Amino acid sequence: MNLPQPSQSHLSPDDAYLSYYDVRLTKEDLDTLKDDWLTDNCIAFWEEYLEREELVKYPNSHIVLLRPSMAFMLMQTPDPLTLKEALPNFSKTTHIFLPINDCHDVERAEGGSHWSLLLVSVIDGVAFHYDSLNPSNFNEAEKVTGQMSQLLGRPLKFIDLEDSPQQENGSDCGVFVCMQMRHLLVKRLLSATAKDKVKMSMVGKTVIAAAGRKEMLKVIEGFRREGERRRS
Repeated sequence: MNLPQPSQSHLSPDDAYLSYYDVRLTKEDLDTLKDDWLTDNCIAFWEEYLEREELVKYPNSHIVLLRPSMAFMLMQTPDPLTLKEALPNFSKTTHIFLPINDCHDVERAEGGSHWSLLLVSVIDGVAFHYDSLNPSNFNEAEKVTGQMSQLLGRPLKFIDLEDSPQQENGSDCGVFVCMQMRHLLVKRLLSATAKDKVKMSMVGKTVIAAAGRKEMLKVIEGFRREGERRRS
């Protein structure tokens, strides 16, 4: 599952720091988690972690955490139906989480300057947008909603939640995406019963980015130490 790597002090930016299932985190990824704009890899790791540690406890749930790379491809492709084979089968899916990036250059890896979160409630026909620098990613999220509508074969109402928690600097957007994703997944969707009407607004919810960064780093370090123990 996770493989131990050389000590952090001897790593170059591209060297692997942790391999966790399908995600390979580098020293550069780890450094951005400390005080910078999160890479695609950091967000992909968090999604993989939520799937392996939280979603696995609910085998009857049909929730998809789409990776940043797939959400980006979805935004850029002229015809979203051409991606159908590369995407999960959404026929039984109730909710889809998509990290939204404002990059428009398909030639530039790890591009863009802002992350936001789109949560598509397939069963309700609504796409909720959580932007910590509202309305920065309004157009991008609205476009992805239209693309998802084509893929799902049903109309989706786009709702930009202007009361979402707002960041206080220019680099915490990815952390806000990760923390809000977990809260909405674990505290709202997975904890609800079939009869519950789930509140999707994040109004009144505080996101402490510094604490979120520390928690994500702690999770990564825990898996790294686990890998080292298994190897010793």
